Amino acid sequence: MSDEVGFISMAGAKAEGEAPQIGIGMLGYAFMGKAHANAFKKIPYIMYPPVAIPRLVAICGRNEEAVSEAARRYGYEKYYTDWRKMLEDPEIQVFDNGGPNDMHAEPCIAAAQAGKHVFSEKPLARSAEEARRMLDAVQQAGVKHQVAFNYRFVPAVVQARKLIESGALGRIYHWRAVYLQEWGMDPKMPTSWRFQKPIAGSGALGDLGAHIIDLARFLVGEPTRVMGMTQNWLKERPSGSDPSQMVPSDVDDAFVALFDFEGGALGTMEASRFAQGHKNYNSFEINAQNGSIRFNLERLNELEVFWANEEPRETRGFHTALISEGFHPYWSNWWPHGHMIGWEHSFIHEFNHFFGAIVHNTDVAPYGATFVDGYRNAVICDAIVASAASGRAVDIKY
Repeated sequence: MSDEVGFISMAGAKAEGEAPQIGIGMLGYAFMGKAHANAFKKIPYIMYPPVAIPRLVAICGRNEEAVSEAARRYGYEKYYTDWRKMLEDPEIQVFDNGGPNDMHAEPCIAAAQAGKHVFSEKPLARSAEEARRMLDAVQQAGVKHQVAFNYRFVPAVVQARKLIESGALGRIYHWRAVYLQEWGMDPKMPTSWRFQKPIAGSGALGDLGAHIIDLARFLVGEPTRVMGMTQNWLKERPSGSDPSQMVPSDVDDAFVALFDFEGGALGTMEASRFAQGHKNYNSFEINAQNGSIRFNLERLNELEVFWANEEPRETRGFHTALISEGFHPYWSNWWPHGHMIGWEHSFIHEFNHFFGAIVHNTDVAPYGATFVDGYRNAVICDAIVASAASGRAVDIKY
């Protein structure tokens, strides 16, 4: 395992001399803004010795009072209310886009054209066509690019990929994944951009489904065909500005889909924001020739494993591996075994990987999700929507 851990930790290897500073300009300051800023501040002393020191140059948002407070809270040197002005700042090398989905394409394209490396929250775009324009821009500019599919950087998920890469599982037959939350069920909850198709593009599909689609591609490979269904149960919600007024809620509340994969595996995926009792239940299972593996984000330090030929056969069954040893992915940077890490730590691993690719001019792929992955993810999401509309299976073509 030592070689594997070295590969995973390569972005933490010390650069020649003192680690360089990388100037960060971040769009957005709410949920993801907090998660990203937390990662930037911890990287220098957790991923030690650091490959780079994030310098919090600027943060941007439309509400001056709120963004100025966010700058103070997170420790950014300055703030902007116009992302175009922020991208003119020569002290920014990395543009971090944590804005709503309708604010992904134009700012990311402009950042790439300005020579900034680009990191974008998921889903990359509201449609495959929009994602394609973003991919073309970063490729033409020659900048590094990464999409925030942070679950690729959970140690147990990386360990699952290592088992697959080693050949230990053999041929994969089944992929099944669900991502379930309950927060969208309250009909009295004021609407947000996540329920508005012009802004979000889709609902549970892009918000939650994009994650398990990415994990399927990361662990099993490319899907080739999909049969999908979507459902919208609450077609209007109270306005965010005036709760006495009802406004359209025109995105999917849930989806289910069946997949064929290139290697012959069959897959099922489901996401819902109407799953009572589930807080953040991102779970997958892989059944293969020599065994099976299961993962649940709500128990993210654990990986359940079954080996078909395990002895003695009388006690053969799934067993839980606690992914917390020093030889497990990323754990050399953390605590003694058994001292758990959490959801927010995936962002530390993710950004450290991105900074390593910038400093050492290495590929973000295959462990990091690039805009290629973001584009392909959007193609798959579009195919699910098209299948749901037609009632027929749709071939996935990039």
